[in-house]
Amino acid sequence: MMNPRVLKRFIKNMAILIFVMFSAWALWEMYTDEKPGDYATREGDIRLSEGNYEEALTSFNRALREMPNHRGALMGRALVFIRTKEYDKASAELTYIIDYLRKNIEPDDATGAGLMAAAYANRGIVHDTRGRYKEALADYIEALRTDRGAVDGPGIIDKVIYGTPNPSSVRKRAIYLKEQLALPPERRLLRVPEIDAEQRMHKP
Repeated sequence: MMNPRVLKRFIKNMAILIFVMFSAWALWEMYTDEKPGDYATREGDIRLSEGNYEEALTSFNRALREMPNHRGALMGRALVFIRTKEYDKASAELTYIIDYLRKNIEPDDATGAGLMAAAYANRGIVHDTRGRYKEALADYIEALRTDRGAVDGPGIIDKVIYGTPNPSSVRKRAIYLKEQLALPPERRLLRVPEIDAEQRMHKP
């Protein structure tokens, strides 16, 4: 009969071995499934979240050299342009994403639909920021029509982090703009800085 101490050591060592092997397998799966441009896009996302926009753009551009029309990299570039207030470039990038996806996504491509909805929503935010409210409303409606779930507003974690229990969303902004644009021009209130500041860009 095996010594209990030896048995205990054996079980412990086997548990460690299984954990190590599982971790190695998970890492292998991640890297073998990775497509060209994925790593550089993740790197760009990190730089974007840090506010290092120049480095983020460099990473997204590298991803696009590795994989032309990499979806995440295209959206990343658009978000850099929005953050740096290069609205012409942002609008052009988002329009390119929308046109590209219209021509290339399959009907059952849920990720593609989510990205297209995010592109419409973000282009709507660009129009909104520039005072082009009718164009913004049209894009918000298209975003909701394309994939409402993808642009339905921040979840509970975002609400806690940003301290906004009832934040703005594409749907709320669309309803508000529709109501205001229906009023005579002199009665419209289309910009409320405190509320507008709560709008968040979308990146599925």
